[in-house]
Amino acid sequence: MTSETPTLLYIDDDAALARLVDRGLRHQGFAVEHASSGADGVARISQGGIDVVALDQYMPGLDGLETLEQIQAIADAPPVVFVTASQDSSIAVTALKAGAADYLVKDTHGDFITLLHVAVTSALERSHILRAQLAAEEEIRIARDRYAALAAEREVLLREVNHRVGNSLQIIASLLHLQATSSTQDDVKAALTNAMGRVAAVAQVHRRLYTSHDLKSVMLNQYLEALLEDLRRSAEGNRMSRLTLTSEAIEIDPDRAVAIGIIVNELVMNAVKYAYPDGAGPIHVDLRADGSNLELAIKDDGVGFQTRPDPRSTGMGQRIVGAMATKLGATSERDPAHQGTRIVLRFPRTTATAIPAK
Repeated sequence: MTSETPTLLYIDDDAALARLVDRGLRHQGFAVEHASSGADGVARISQGGIDVVALDQYMPGLDGLETLEQIQAIADAPPVVFVTASQDSSIAVTALKAGAADYLVKDTHGDFITLLHVAVTSALERSHILRAQLAAEEEIRIARDRYAALAAEREVLLREVNHRVGNSLQIIASLLHLQATSSTQDDVKAALTNAMGRVAAVAQVHRRLYTSHDLKSVMLNQYLEALLEDLRRSAEGNRMSRLTLTSEAIEIDPDRAVAIGIIVNELVMNAVKYAYPDGAGPIHVDLRADGSNLELAIKDDGVGFQTRPDPRSTGMGQRIVGAMATKLGATSERDPAHQGTRIVLRFPRTTATAIPAK
């Protein structure tokens, strides 16, 4: 109920019956007020402080149904129990359709007062439940709106963070490239170029997230194309002029995209260094979906693994590829049927079913 002592407004032109209602319901813990006409009742309800209304049907001036209509037009109107001496059930149906909370038939001796107490108590309880429900729904709506606003703000901040991180990493990659081009030692130049490619692989993901509508995923084909274009621009002469990509349109989470990008960078750079000792040649990156798994292949048509490894090699690239493959849950194998070198990695699109790397 709305208060410890709820206030009932009894609207009826029968003053004697109103006194019986007053006496009977006061004993049941109600404060009772009386209005002798529909207009007076509507005016009193408009002032506030009424918790529940008992409304008679037959009155001079406004009858009960007309009064009920005006009560329903009042903002935050109290529940109304419709009271009439008529046995005509159509009146009850009309009153309930018009918004009455309950309906009962009265008698002239006041025997209906017990039923009235039950009806108004029930109407108050239902009104209380409805108000609580509406209040809860409003709180949910406010919380949902607040969450949506926070989510939008978080998205803006994430985009800004990705933008700044991407820019910072790009600056680092540019500095490494500048240092590599100014170095006169081949091993230093190679190390700096490799480092630049690794940084660029991470930077490209952040740049993709900054411009993407979805901060939770990256279009892998677009990311790899941008990454390979960075490698082409950074290469000396035409050593990567025949670097190509075939990829389906695949979405993947940013962390896995970084790992894939670093693997591609390492294997492409490895092909550039070792596949064509006498110059440049084709290097191809292929990415395709196979159900819930992905297959990544990097191939060249060079000398393959017949030549002895470069004694200056530190094996860093191989260790990085191994670490990234483990992160992806990837298997890695060399295609023995391919003339040249073809490395194939297979891994799940998500981390849920990751399998250990070989």
